[in-house]
Amino acid sequence: MAQEVGLGKWESKRVSVSDAGKRRREALGLLQRVAVYVFLILTAAAFFFPFYWLVLNTFKPKDEIFGQPTFIVKNFTTVNYTRLLTETKFLRWYLNSVVIATGFTLLALFFCSLAGYAFAKHEFPGKRALFWILLATVMIPGFITLIPLFIWYVRLGVIDSHWILIIPGSANAFGIFMMRQYIYGIPSELVDSAKIDGCSEFRIYWQIILPVIKPAIGALAIFMFMSSWNNFMAPLIFMRSDDMFTVPVGLSSLVGEKNPEYGMLMAGSILSVLPLVVVFFRMQRELVAGLTLGAVKGA
Repeated sequence: MAQEVGLGKWESKRVSVSDAGKRRREALGLLQRVAVYVFLILTAAAFFFPFYWLVLNTFKPKDEIFGQPTFIVKNFTTVNYTRLLTETKFLRWYLNSVVIATGFTLLALFFCSLAGYAFAKHEFPGKRALFWILLATVMIPGFITLIPLFIWYVRLGVIDSHWILIIPGSANAFGIFMMRQYIYGIPSELVDSAKIDGCSEFRIYWQIILPVIKPAIGALAIFMFMSSWNNFMAPLIFMRSDDMFTVPVGLSSLVGEKNPEYGMLMAGSILSVLPLVVVFFRMQRELVAGLTLGAVKGA
C-alpha cells in the first residue's frame, strides 16, 4: 500500500514537471512569435517611412518643405500638383510612358512566349547552340549598345519616335528563358494530341499553350512593364523633343541648376508610381505563381 502511494506521488510529480515544461515551451514560442512580428513591423515601417515622407511633402508649400521637419502638414495645399499639371507637359509625358510601356509589354509577351514555345517543344538544327547564344547576350550591358543603336536610328530616320522604345528589346533573352522554362514543364502529349486533331502550330500556341502559362505571363508582364516604365537612358538619348519625353526624363528636366522644383518633382514621383502599383496588384497572384512554379521547371 505504501509503495502504491509512493508511486502515485511520483506520477503526479512527473505530470506537474511535464506540464511546467510544456508551459515554458509555449511561453518561449509566444515570445519568439512576438519578437518576429515586432521585427517585421519595424522593418515595414522603415521601408514605408520614405514613401510617407514623400507623400507628405507633396502637400506642403515650398517654404515648409525646406523648413523645420514635421510629420504632419501644417498648411495643406495642392499647389505642387496643380503646377505640375498646368505649367509642365507632365500629362504628355505620362501618355508617352503609358503608350510605350503598354506596347512594349504586349510585344514582349507575344514574342517571348512564342520563342519560348519554340525552344521548349520543337526540335530544329542548332537549337541548343542558338539557345546558349541567346543566354550569352544577357552578359552584354545595355549601355554598350546605346551609341551604335543611336547611329543606326539616325541613319534610318526614326529618332524621336515611340517605336524605337517599343520594338527593340521586346524579344529579350530574359523573357524567352522564363517562358521556355515554364512551357518545358507542360506535357508534350498535350501538344501531340492537338497536332493529331489537326491543329496548326499557331493555334496550338494560342489556344492551348497560352491559357496554361497564364501565371508566367502575368509575372513577365510585371517585369516588362516596370523595366519599360522606369527606363531612363534610352528615352534620354533617343528622344529629341520634350513632347516625346517619358515620365522619368520629363521629371529630370525639372531639376534646374539654380532653383530645383522639389515639390513638383515629388508630386510627379507619386503620380508616376500609380501605374506600377495598379499593375502589381492586378498581377500579384500571377507573379507569385509564376515565380514559384515556372521558374523551377527543369531545363
